[in-house]
Amino acid sequence: MIEFGTGGWRAIIGDDFTKQNVQLLAQAMCCKMKDEGVENNGFVIGYDRRFLSDIASKWTAEVFAANGIKCSVIDREAPTPLIMFCVKNHGNSYGMAVTASHNPAIYNGIKIFIEGGRDADEVITDNIEEYISKLSSDDVKVMAFEDGLKAGLIEIINPLNEYIDSIIDAIDMDAIKKASLKVVLDPMFGVSKTSLQTILMTARCDVDVIHERHDALFGGRLPAPNTKTLNSLTNYVIEHNCDIGIATDGDADRLGVIDDKGRFLHPNEILVLLYYYLLKYKGWKGCAVRNIATTHLLDAVAKDAGEQCYEVPVGFKHISGMMEKTDAIIGGESSGGLTVRGHIKGKDGIYAASLLIEMMAVTGRSLSEIYKEITDKFGEVYMSEYDTRFSQERKVEINKTLMQDKKLPEFPYEVEKVSYMDGCKVYFKNGGWIIARFSGTEPLIRIFCEMSTQKEADEVCAIMTNFLGL
Repeated sequence: MIEFGTGGWRAIIGDDFTKQNVQLLAQAMCCKMKDEGVENNGFVIGYDRRFLSDIASKWTAEVFAANGIKCSVIDREAPTPLIMFCVKNHGNSYGMAVTASHNPAIYNGIKIFIEGGRDADEVITDNIEEYISKLSSDDVKVMAFEDGLKAGLIEIINPLNEYIDSIIDAIDMDAIKKASLKVVLDPMFGVSKTSLQTILMTARCDVDVIHERHDALFGGRLPAPNTKTLNSLTNYVIEHNCDIGIATDGDADRLGVIDDKGRFLHPNEILVLLYYYLLKYKGWKGCAVRNIATTHLLDAVAKDAGEQCYEVPVGFKHISGMMEKTDAIIGGESSGGLTVRGHIKGKDGIYAASLLIEMMAVTGRSLSEIYKEITDKFGEVYMSEYDTRFSQERKVEINKTLMQDKKLPEFPYEVEKVSYMDGCKVYFKNGGWIIARFSGTEPLIRIFCEMSTQKEADEVCAIMTNFLGL
């Protein structure tokens, strides 16, 4: 069973993530590329540090070689944004990353990228699933990896310097050099260390690194930067008087930040900080894009600058698509992924981290000081989050309640409108909101609520969870 969700195809290793399925997907891509007449544009393959990722990249390359389509395999474990960068800059029509991003260690998966280095949207992934449905394992062609190398149908590439240089060229390195910032990095046993450490040390930052070794089990924790997983980073920032602590998820397309006071900055805050910085301090002009479960404080910053903030469904393909349509200067999501105009059209935790360092250097202020400037002007907002796993029976029940019968609990605030664009989102007239939706990458239901106080956010979140019997 190969089904694409909001972040590619992800499955439990040995269950659905198998050699047979990986090569079946690769064969489907070969058939699709030939039907579209783009097989001569080649295909880029990269992989992260998960169990079987490097092997699965070879399984894939063997299929492409057998089909006569040249594929470029990155020579080491690579950040997902580096792979997207390759697709964009090398003129490929398609590429892929073998990764399950921030999912638990028992998962692996594949993300497909399209021309320009964007995440494949639902139209394309639905089409890939159609191709897969018409194939059997007997249809899969395979050429031994070494034979593919000898035939010139598989090449090993090293685009790391090219990618790093593109970020160095995009940020104010001189300002960072003058700031003498002390930074600690937490790759979370993932793939960001080499890229991010090289950029920051080139800018003369004092850089320490924790959790850098290769550990396919991610130290026994979820490789997702949040308050539960960044205790070690928080302690390190406080104990060593660092200016900032930066963590990236397993494939480095998302980031988490600990500020100079040892406080976890929610991804919503990071997105707002960077948009505010680009508008006020760099003088950029343009709108913003966020997904439906991301802070409305971004809307307030946009409105103040005479700009608009566009709301899209969850899935970065929707954000990058709207950014391209509107020429937005930033797009992001509450789970920690964001991108900026002029860079790749997908999430990049390494570039986002570099831009945060630039912001601190250019303004001469800490992240906590800059964020206070924003909330003094636009007001503080607070978010409550809840997620839980469910059985298929409960999913059917919850879906019927919210999406079919459109039932809602009694809220203590007047409702302005309800959206069913992606899950069920209730907008209150006081500016707050709550959303309940099913995850597109794991069997989870997620609830996010944003209000003007933490107490209100927690209370409204509890009302929804109780109503759904969670």
